[in-house]
Amino acid sequence: MGLTEEEKEKIIKDSLPFIKYTAYRLAWRLTPQLTVEDLISVGIVGLLDALQRFEQGRVKLNTFVKFRIKGAMLDELRAMEWMPISIKKKIGLIKKAHLKLERELGRQPEDEEVAESLKISLDEYYSILQNANVTASLRFENFNGKNGEDEVNLAECIPDPNAGNPLEIFEEKNRKELLACLIDELPEKEKLIFSLYYWDEMTMKEIGNVLNLTEGRVCQVHSQTLIRLKGKLSSKEKQADRL
Repeated sequence: MGLTEEEKEKIIKDSLPFIKYTAYRLAWRLTPQLTVEDLISVGIVGLLDALQRFEQGRVKLNTFVKFRIKGAMLDELRAMEWMPISIKKKIGLIKKAHLKLERELGRQPEDEEVAESLKISLDEYYSILQNANVTASLRFENFNGKNGEDEVNLAECIPDPNAGNPLEIFEEKNRKELLACLIDELPEKEKLIFSLYYWDEMTMKEIGNVLNLTEGRVCQVHSQTLIRLKGKLSSKEKQADRL
């Protein structure tokens, strides 16, 4: 039995705060072609689509609705994302420079040191990081080895006859433990930004207010840290494979 019109109206009204919250939560990934209002509109379309597709008894309505809302926004962001090959190459060079300087100095290199090693200005360095933050799909969830990006994982809400085998579960556990160790080694400011963003679910602007930094600077630190973490994780896994 489907939902009545009254039930749908109530769900739409109750879901609006979540739609706005999710849109602002994803705002740091906006491309120049999109605004927060665009994401809100897309979220509403996703909600209406969810109400059309929902089938009683398969999954919880609230879970399904949230999944479709955020999924619609992410689909829109992916459709608008772009990254020129030249930017990808520059991001790769920054990642390698970070790892090289960290080995040589025995500590996390400063932004000025990385820029100097690449023979570029500090402004250009920050510009590259800002481009990565806006256009690249650099997300904390990339480190889980899967393609899922949603906080509400629909697959976890229904029985899965093809659950991972013990080896896959063991490898995933090791990967998470390794990432946790790498995060623990980050400088205090970067750890705090990660904690506020991923655990306390604050926006980049809110974090900037707490740390007395500009929103752009918080985005730069966030992107820079993700690049470095991803490079370290890849390096550690390659070392483990050779053992």
